[in-house]
Parts: sequence; structure tokens; C-alpha cells
Amino acid sequence: MLRVAIVMDPIQTVKTYKDTSFRIALEAQARGYELLYLELADMFIEQGTAMARVQPLQVTDREQDFYQLGKAEIVAMGELDVIFMRKDPPFDIEFVYATHMLDLAARDGALVVNRPQSLRDCSEKLFTAWFPDLIPATLVSRSAEQIRAFHSKHKDIILKPLDGMGGASIFRVDESGSNLGVIIETLTALGNRFAMAQEYLPAIKDGDKRILIINGEPVPYSLARVPSAGETRGNLAAGGTGRPQPLSDSDFALANAVGPVLKEKGLYLVGLDVIGDRITEINVTSPTCMREIENAYGLNIAGQLFDAVVADLEATRR
Repeated sequence: MLRVAIVMDPIQTVKTYKDTSFRIALEAQARGYELLYLELADMFIEQGTAMARVQPLQVTDREQDFYQLGKAEIVAMGELDVIFMRKDPPFDIEFVYATHMLDLAARDGALVVNRPQSLRDCSEKLFTAWFPDLIPATLVSRSAEQIRAFHSKHKDIILKPLDGMGGASIFRVDESGSNLGVIIETLTALGNRFAMAQEYLPAIKDGDKRILIINGEPVPYSLARVPSAGETRGNLAAGGTGRPQPLSDSDFALANAVGPVLKEKGLYLVGLDVIGDRITEINVTSPTCMREIENAYGLNIAGQLFDAVVADLEATRR
């Protein structure tokens, strides 16, 4: 029986009907695996060995009274079979420290999903720079002068922080340039922090598509997050409406272009954000929308994920 651990935010905060980490836990339990729960604060290093305080976890697919935790024990993380790193952003220094601990766990025998080094290397917004032909016009800079020049060139732009999630602190600046100065000051902390500028894509009216890629292969359906009236952000956390839909030919082309790179980097579960025919973000830390797509089309994406993970685990232990 496999021992499967999930590193996540406090489980009592989960919205079970849409939480991907919870869906992963349900799938592990359905397969008869030993399921263990921990948070970042439960991890530590003792004399060069990655350790953790873990608790047995039982889950029930309902909105209230949906989990039970058992008696805590201390384990060497390398003795676990699979560890899912599902801590939500922000991608701060504590998150980085945790990935180093998970590197030790991987060294000692655990399969960590997603690969810790790739979680560090593949910043969700900056990783798009590796695929310049597939993204909108994009600038990452601290310089107010450079950002203003980018706006002058493209007229209608989106500005956002590099470490945000759920649509937080995303601004649209149209041709009028209204509030551009204060937005630049805020996002760059007066020139002390990098921010991202992208050309505005009118196709956002048809939704910001979340495409899930499992071990390099795209799920053939996406969730288009359609902005609410008066909004430019499609994120569900920002009030967008989810609309499940099949992938288009251009969606498949984008996913297939990046898929081999993701697989090579040990990124088993990735959420590609696509507006029109352009990739805007590559989400690798804790991608969501699995439950919405599964429920709409009767899929078992979590099962597909576990199939890939278990196959690789068995291959490494032959």
C-alpha cells in the first residue's frame, strides 16, 4: 500500500466542491492508499534528513464535516512513497525553503509532485518567457520608464505582480493611461520590485481558459473563466464564471508545444492559462479547476494524474 502525503494549506479552509487538493486526497483514499496530511510548518530537517509531523487523513466528499485527522507521528519524508506539494502561493522564501526540504525527501526515495527544483525554477508568470512565440507582448521590469514606454506602444495593457494568485492586484490600463503612474508605483514598490506588463487581449471576453496538462498531456477539456460585467479578470476568485468547453485546435497546439518541456521538468500537474491563442501564465504550484472539468464531462483527471505518478514511481523502483 502506497503512503501518500499532501502538503497543503489548512484543510479546514478548503471549499470541497472546487478544491483540487481535496480531489487528489479523495482519489488517493479511493485507491486504498495510506493518506497523510501536513502543512509547511510540520516540515523540518534533522541532521540532514527531511522530516515531518504527519497525520492520517480521512475525507468525505461533502461540504461540511468533510475530514478527520488521526494521531500525529514524526516520519522521515524520504520513506513516504509520494508527496504532493500543494501549498498555495505566495511563492515566498518559506516556500523556497520547503522545496529544499522536499529535495532531500526526493533524494531519500520519495516522489515529489511537482518536482521541487522545477517549482523553484518555473515561476508561474516568468516561466512563460521560455515560450516567447506563444505569449502576448510581455515586459517584466522595475522601471517606470520602461513600463510607460510599453504602454505607449501597446495602448491597452494589463499590469500585475509576479507573485499573485486568483486575479489579485491585476490592473488594466487603457489608451487614456488613467492611474498608470500610481499603479506602477504600487506594483513595483517605487522601483524596488519587478512587475509584469502584457498587452490586453480582447479575447478575454470569451474567457481565460484553464487547460490542465497531466504529465505532459493536455486534458481535452478546459474551463473558460469568463469575466463578470465591468471586469477584465476571469479568475473565479475575482467573480468570473466558469464555462467548461472542449479544447480548440489552437488550445491543443499550445498545450502540445509546452507539454514535453513540462514532462521533462517533472511537472505532473500544470494549469495553462490561455486567452485567445496566447499563453498568459503557466501555473505549477497548486493548479485548480480539476473538479469543475471532471464534473462537467464525467472525467477522472485525478485518476489520470495518479496513473502517471504511480507508473513513474514503479519505474524508478524496478
